[in-house]
Amino acid sequence: MKDFQPQEIVVESGSEGGVIYRNLKRAFPQVPFIAGERLQADASSIASLDGFGDAKRRLLLARHRGEFLKKCPGSDGQVCCNYFVINFASNCPMDCSYCYLQEYLAENPALKVFSNVDDLIREADDLLTRHRKFFFRIGTGEITDSLALDPYIGFCAEVVPFFAEQSNVLLELKTKSDCVDGLLTVDPKGRVVVSWSMNPQKVIDADEHGTASLEERLAAARRCQAAGYKLGFHFDPIVEYPCWDADYRDMVGRIFAAVDYRRIAWVSMGVLRNTPALKRTMRGRFPETTLLSGEQILCPDGKMRYFQPLRVAMYRKMLGWIREASPTVFVYLCMESKEVWEQVFGFAPSCEKELGARMAAVAG
Repeated sequence: MKDFQPQEIVVESGSEGGVIYRNLKRAFPQVPFIAGERLQADASSIASLDGFGDAKRRLLLARHRGEFLKKCPGSDGQVCCNYFVINFASNCPMDCSYCYLQEYLAENPALKVFSNVDDLIREADDLLTRHRKFFFRIGTGEITDSLALDPYIGFCAEVVPFFAEQSNVLLELKTKSDCVDGLLTVDPKGRVVVSWSMNPQKVIDADEHGTASLEERLAAARRCQAAGYKLGFHFDPIVEYPCWDADYRDMVGRIFAAVDYRRIAWVSMGVLRNTPALKRTMRGRFPETTLLSGEQILCPDGKMRYFQPLRVAMYRKMLGWIREASPTVFVYLCMESKEVWEQVFGFAPSCEKELGARMAAVAG
């Protein structure tokens, strides 16, 4: 993965005393640190610059004033996996052409890291303590990459030890980076899954700008496996293009040759999806991308996907290649209808709790 180097770091008043600030000062001794009372004005000014990409060149450090933990919003009419998310940062230093954050954060695109990690841990401790009989799956990769900023902010060194001691949770760190050094000296005690969003190198080169290569992701997965972490792989988005199946089959084979399938907690599949507004943004920011050439239809949840028969055929092929390598690894669909589940797997979870329970049983 390419090194991240912000042009400046804007620090909200009250964030100077925390561990994230100290880590940033060590990581970027040559970068200007600018004091700011509140960062809302800075975020809105970034929105008026050259666009979403410009916002990634300046880092804002601020206190988070709302709840850190929330239920994954999922997608209307699609099977949900009962997932919870922690938002410790907003936006991402990488720049995938299909990234939904281009639309989701269009009005507030600032690359922002929250400084009050102690509040995050207290909130998580309160939730997990009050609901000891409930098994939580919690991820940190909803509106940022879980690990891309970790070499500079040291977030994982603060939170992984806490989650490693909890009996009713699995923490998932989802990434397209190879930034795992901060994890390797921490014992996850079976409570942390490090997962990668995976695509063939052809897709990475064309549309996953600034991310780690396929081989770099696999090397990072091997390192995490050796350090005691469980692994996850997300084939999402799966992209249809001429000879896509040969590339994806080769990728699946390389993954299962690189790691021990018994250490894989789960695998997910989801096709390329976007919205009409996101497609317009993609055309403007990435005119060279070929992702928009495939025909899509608008689904009931407002997202555009490939025609259902094509999606089902793609999922069935992917599932067959995965099962050739590992007959038992847990595989699920992300943001798909019960009808598609039934056509791919022969069944559909009756509710989100059932799917969440299946995943907890497999990975717990």
